[in-house]
Amino acid sequence: MITLLSLFTVAFLAATFLPLSSEIYFLALLAQGAEPFALVAWASLGNTLGAAVNWWIGKFARGRTQWLTTRAWVRISEVDIDRASRGFQRFGKWSLLFAWMPIVGDALTLFAGLARVPLWQLIALAGTGKTLRYLFLAGLLNSFL
Repeated sequence: MITLLSLFTVAFLAATFLPLSSEIYFLALLAQGAEPFALVAWASLGNTLGAAVNWWIGKFARGRTQWLTTRAWVRISEVDIDRASRGFQRFGKWSLLFAWMPIVGDALTLFAGLARVPLWQLIALAGTGKTLRYLFLAGLLNSFL
């Protein structure tokens, strides 16, 4: 159970603006023989809840985008915000299926808060993309073992 909680924590923090990679830890646990579906579930839950934190930050920062780029703990640049904004304007809320992508995914979830996407839609779409990513990684590793 401690293994699953630690994976949840790493996945949660990795989905926020901290420079962590949950995929490496996920694959290491999988290679050690941990239960794949439990790992996928806990990593997906943690990563999706971390994306919800970004959404809340975006919701708070609505009307104060300068606040986002001046905080040291927010590692998102104006370039990333602009890129996410263009993607969001082009594909709408469906772009949240790509919230698993490094850096841009964090910006997408933050922009979802700025754009007033309902939280349940963020959780459904970002959670789907994040879960599919972990399933893909598990299948990929399984094909090599």
